[in-house]
Amino acid sequence: MSPRKSDPAAPGRATIADVARHAGVSKTTVSRYLNGRHELLTPDITERVRHTIEALSYRPSPMAQALKHGRSRLIGLAVADITNPFSVAVLQGAEKTCQEAGYLLVLFNLGNEPGRERDALQALTDYQIDGLILNRVDTHAQLWQGAVKYGKPIVLVDRDQEGVDADYVSVDNAAVIALALAHLQARGWGEVLLISEPCSGVSSRSARRDTFTAAMAQQAGNPEGLRGSFWESTPDNQEQLMQRLRLLRTQAQGRRPAVLAGNAVATLRIASAVQALGWSLGKELGFVGIDETEWAALIGPGLSTIAQPTDALGRTAARCLIERLQGWNGPTRRIELPGELQRRGSS
Repeated sequence: MSPRKSDPAAPGRATIADVARHAGVSKTTVSRYLNGRHELLTPDITERVRHTIEALSYRPSPMAQALKHGRSRLIGLAVADITNPFSVAVLQGAEKTCQEAGYLLVLFNLGNEPGRERDALQALTDYQIDGLILNRVDTHAQLWQGAVKYGKPIVLVDRDQEGVDADYVSVDNAAVIALALAHLQARGWGEVLLISEPCSGVSSRSARRDTFTAAMAQQAGNPEGLRGSFWESTPDNQEQLMQRLRLLRTQAQGRRPAVLAGNAVATLRIASAVQALGWSLGKELGFVGIDETEWAALIGPGLSTIAQPTDALGRTAARCLIERLQGWNGPTRRIELPGELQRRGSS
């Protein structure tokens, strides 16, 4: 019996129902053919279904096939702020690993709004996303518990969360601060101001602040040691930032003053303030910033930075999550990768 010639498939992508109708069989029969259960079909039916599939150019929906086996092969990546170069670079690294493993990455931009984190976690179940790579906004809220309840694995990037049974991937924040301070001291800068975005609820910023404060305490009383202070920058206190930089130069009292920026967002604010003051980085003020960017070499004499291994962070987080999805059930992992100093004229 040859495939039916009447009732051509509707314009657009052919469906399994189209194949069944044109081959004169049930959808169950077509499904058995697609799943390789040919022993349940007669040779005539097998050939008829095969011929119809070719004639209609039918291709099974990857999503439907995945859902049938309990997996959508979708991985979510929720980033705190997509305008931050760090987030973009981590996204690119994670996407590469997901593609190589046959997963599709779905991006959630939280826009630094804690309420949107709840939406991203809810999407794990609503849209049958297999797992989530999460760069948290508000670590005070225990939103992760809902994801754990439904058995969805989570990997945390950059921002840790106490009590979460999840893998954690980050740069080694303590080593990054130590590297920056050692460089500034070796180059003769003696009075250092760490400028960070607000630290509350953000483990990476808090770790950098605490490491910096401890290092300054260790050098207290040493006339050859560094002196340092800490200040938080926000989008609304740019005028105060300029005043704080003026104070830094006054406090230096013969020491060479320098600024250490906690991330790329703080770097931009500092560069803008220095320009408004009419100063030159590397002369009136030394500078090292955490986060390497495409524009760091283009500002002033070039900005010295500590480059985070963002591509490796994204790749590592995605690999950890995919291993969990593939059945690995080992203890949670804490992976901290080293940063790398990029020396330029500002320091």
